Amino acid sequence: MAENYFGLTDTGKVRTNNEDTFITQKVMGNRMVLAAVIDGVGGYSGGEVAADIAKNVIIDRLSGLQGEIIPGMIDAFKLASKQISDRKLEDKELESMACVATMALVDLENNQFFYAHVGDTRLYLLRDASLIKISKDHSFVGFLEDSGRLTEDAAMNHPKRNEINKALGFTSQIDTDESFIETGQSPFLPGDLLLICSDGLTDLVDKNGILDIITQKTSLQDKAAQLITTANANGGRDNVTVVLVQNDKAQQRPQATMPASSPAKRNDEADDGITPARPKQQHIEPEIIYKAPMGPNRNLGLTLILGFLCLVFLSSTIWLFLTKQKAAALPGETDTAIVQKLRNADEVKLQDAIDAFKGDTLVLSDTAFKQPIIITDTLHIDQDTLYIKVKGNITLQRDTSYKGPALSIATDNKVVVLENLKFKDFNTGIDLGNSSLFLKNTQFINCKLHVQRKYDLPDSKPVNADFPATKVNPQTAKPQTPAKPNGTR
Repeated sequence: MAENYFGLTDTGKVRTNNEDTFITQKVMGNRMVLAAVIDGVGGYSGGEVAADIAKNVIIDRLSGLQGEIIPGMIDAFKLASKQISDRKLEDKELESMACVATMALVDLENNQFFYAHVGDTRLYLLRDASLIKISKDHSFVGFLEDSGRLTEDAAMNHPKRNEINKALGFTSQIDTDESFIETGQSPFLPGDLLLICSDGLTDLVDKNGILDIITQKTSLQDKAAQLITTANANGGRDNVTVVLVQNDKAQQRPQATMPASSPAKRNDEADDGITPARPKQQHIEPEIIYKAPMGPNRNLGLTLILGFLCLVFLSSTIWLFLTKQKAAALPGETDTAIVQKLRNADEVKLQDAIDAFKGDTLVLSDTAFKQPIIITDTLHIDQDTLYIKVKGNITLQRDTSYKGPALSIATDNKVVVLENLKFKDFNTGIDLGNSSLFLKNTQFINCKLHVQRKYDLPDSKPVNADFPATKVNPQTAKPQTPAKPNGTR
């Protein structure tokens, strides 16, 4: 097995069978490493069957994957879910089976990885001795922990910690709910390490314990074995599975360069045979207005000056290196310093379409955006007037680490019309100033604040203003306004 990926599973100290399985192999013409952990649910035989079905489907679907990667991963999960459901219909003894899974496709050549996740198996990224939990637990207790309502220790000991609300083969919702499968991609830099594991590890070994083990200067095989040994030593209540993938390229480290040697020193080196001798030239002493006497004090002064210059140079080099390191995007948690992510392709395509449009009505089709557009930064509308009309189903969905609005409308904009657009999971859906906004069949799903209006009024001057209330038709969610902007249909 290649040195940069390894997987290991163990039954544990309590269970008599192992419902976990894993994948560690190269796919797509050996261009990608496929790493996955699958945890079966549903009794003595059912969980094993579900996990085995999912494993085979994932390998088969992704081995020769061509085209876009994340849609292929989503498709693999959907196919696995359907085959598990079909098998349950054939065998009533397996009717309660399902499985949870986390998988990653790692592109070592291009230093990035893609992931898909359903359930409470977990994906972690280790970078520069910092362990970041990337995936979100699809369970009630996991939600409480991820949102900061429960500490890690309280979540590990919660009586409902193993109750999940999403799984493959669990429900047909996976085919209709675009948020059912959690997906994403991230840089995977030289020296980074991915950990995928089942809850048999994370229920018994906390984050610091995991970090202590995987930062040791040992092989991936030894790290995996130590993680499982620790989980079993803490009770081994469940099957435990770990998969590790490492970007084993050499890390780029800045090299401090010493100041160049003086001509006198180079000549001395030449004389003693350390470096090739150069022909000596006649030395002519330049005229000096004042020449300090040579002696121990002057030699000490030169040494101190050179030492100070070296220290300044080294400090500036380290500062530049740390600044560059901070620019790398890290998926993270609420308690971790997060650097802004690179925008994904669909997000960039939508912003470019808005920026480049010069007409009246911008028509967006779901044939161009076949999956939810994950928003990692605010989309901006700067035009004077714009009508955005969606044909089909297009959803703007908040990236898990993004806290800002989905859409911001410029303060000098006159009117914006949005038709058939969906906003999902945002703290704020639309942010606008003193401009007109018309919503036609627009949906806000799980958004804390749908529309936020900010007024810019004269400072320190008397103001006469009218702030009319927005009237909404509860059946169509269409604001009842006396007139439409020019060009609307």
